[in-house]
Amino acid sequence: MAFADLLGPRLLDLADFDRDTALNAGVAPSRVREWSRVHDVYFGATKFTRKQASARKAAGSMPLDQLGLIERKLSVVSDPAERWRLRLELLGFSGRYDALARFADSLIGAEKPAPKKACRFTKTRGGMRTVALTYNQRDIADLEFALRSVINPDLPAAEQMADALVRLLRGDGGVEGGGVARAVPRPIIMVPFPEWTRIQSGAGDEVVLTLTDGTTMTGAEFLAHEFGEVLEVAAFHPVEGAVNLYRTARFANDKQRVLASMMTPSCPVPGCRHGADSCEMHHIDAWRFGGETNLANLVPLCRFHNGRNDDDPAARRYGRVQIRDGTPIWVSPGGTPVENETPGAMEQLFN
Repeated sequence: MAFADLLGPRLLDLADFDRDTALNAGVAPSRVREWSRVHDVYFGATKFTRKQASARKAAGSMPLDQLGLIERKLSVVSDPAERWRLRLELLGFSGRYDALARFADSLIGAEKPAPKKACRFTKTRGGMRTVALTYNQRDIADLEFALRSVINPDLPAAEQMADALVRLLRGDGGVEGGGVARAVPRPIIMVPFPEWTRIQSGAGDEVVLTLTDGTTMTGAEFLAHEFGEVLEVAAFHPVEGAVNLYRTARFANDKQRVLASMMTPSCPVPGCRHGADSCEMHHIDAWRFGGETNLANLVPLCRFHNGRNDDDPAARRYGRVQIRDGTPIWVSPGGTPVENETPGAMEQLFN
């Protein structure tokens, strides 16, 4: 095999691209998303058919990685006609990946908007999470100054600044201000009673409980918290799932939200990091189509995926959430079900 054959597919290889086939073949989801974006541009429906044909011809020998780079760079351009003009100009470039990136920045840089205020959180990894904050430069500079003022400059700064920031948020000494309250897990038992007995007998380290904020704790950690005198018990049927609580109003009541969150402690769309506590209650059969507000029809979805879900099963555009065997599960546009990454009550209780 020639070395050139190892450099990856070209545009024509995407003519019959199918997202589910690529995912089932083991292609990385990030690569699949990029290929899907490129496929839509060069083979999808558009009113700029002549420009699309010219772009297909110009892109024929360009690596897909460069085509994906072009689309990422063009994502900040709001006008479709201008995007096609810039795309054709970028497709005329011949050179390395990094050189193309610089060329794209020189063409599009003036159109890049200033970042918007944002605070983002990642999924838990090894018991740790990451928070990224975009805010006014002066406020961020003040924050950095405050954190650096209380660390040892002779030691690595990153970990010290992380500790200082948490002390600031908690209002604990060293840095003035702060005082973010700790989130107290709601003590709802959803494990079989033999498991609860193991926790009470001191074997709690062997039992892992999943909370509706997307985190986990051992039984021993559970007992170490002060929950008060009242505990709640949620009952689950091994086939049907949580008990239905019917009502005629659109919005789920508190008991429905709690039970639905226990069924899936996080948004069930693959790769989504949002815990159920920060999700909206989604109707599997849409409310506007006559779907009822009961547990057989409710599942927590983050705001983004709640708005992106294919409420019409025939749409097959983004995929949709269904409840199968009492468990919420995401189904791809091609009909492929994907198991939840965070086990809910049914998985924990009945495997």
